[in-house]
Amino acid sequence: MTNTVGINMNSDPDSNDLFDYNPNRLLDTLIENLRLKNDAALSRVLEVAAPLISKVRHRRLPVGASLLIRMHEVSDLSISDLRRLMGDRRKKFRIGENQFKPNKAHLARVGKA
Repeated sequence: MTNTVGINMNSDPDSNDLFDYNPNRLLDTLIENLRLKNDAALSRVLEVAAPLISKVRHRRLPVGASLLIRMHEVSDLSISDLRRLMGDRRKKFRIGENQFKPNKAHLARVGKA
């Protein structure tokens, strides 16, 4: 079975190529599918700063939710296809309880510490 980006998702299950985290595969596929010239052109299409793409490519910054959504909007690829391209195989995302609690610095600023 081939998905919308032309990558065989049912290839050999022992092959780790598709399942290793690799944001470059995601960025390169977007550049190819959108018929762009380079990362700078991709940053313009995604309406993000060029250094952000560079940081993602060099693994200094993860692909965040907002960037992933923007990639979905401009490419018409599903979020799951985009996640698969970069090697993210998680089925569920869990947010810890502390994600919804304000930190101590915030509480101190608003006078509730």
